Amino acid sequence: MKKIIPVVALLLSGFIFKPATAQVRFSINIRVQPVWGPVGYDHVEYYYMPDIDVFYYVPKRQYIYQDRGRWLFTASLPARFRGYDIYNGYKVVINDDPRPYRNAGTYRTKYAPYKGRRDQPIIRNSTDPKYYEIKDHPRHNQWNKNRNQGKGNNRKHN
Repeated sequence: MKKIIPVVALLLSGFIFKPATAQVRFSINIRVQPVWGPVGYDHVEYYYMPDIDVFYYVPKRQYIYQDRGRWLFTASLPARFRGYDIYNGYKVVINDDPRPYRNAGTYRTKYAPYKGRRDQPIIRNSTDPKYYEIKDHPRHNQWNKNRNQGKGNNRKHN
């Protein structure tokens, strides 16, 4: 009887406790990435641009930058960055930090060596067909035409 109680308790505990499982939600968001973004990523949450110390939140298409100590979220860069070439500036992809601007000091330090780099291939110049679905890609119309080709060609002719 003394041996049965621990065995029963052990069996019952298997029903009570749920094993820990890690769920990682990861979806492809190529379609919403800007054509000035770097190639090679199926999913991007944020870009960090060390040249101008600005973040870009891909899902909402917002630039995030500091102005007088406050973080601003805007659809376009402010006038002070008018001369910045977003196509040639280096972009760092950040997917593991839900609000990287809160750790801006870390990113400034870590990516300071990337300031001034102009050697990063971008989506606009890519010949990888996976990027053609982006509306602003130069080959988007070609991709759209090929994708729609064949639709309606299955009609019976009498």
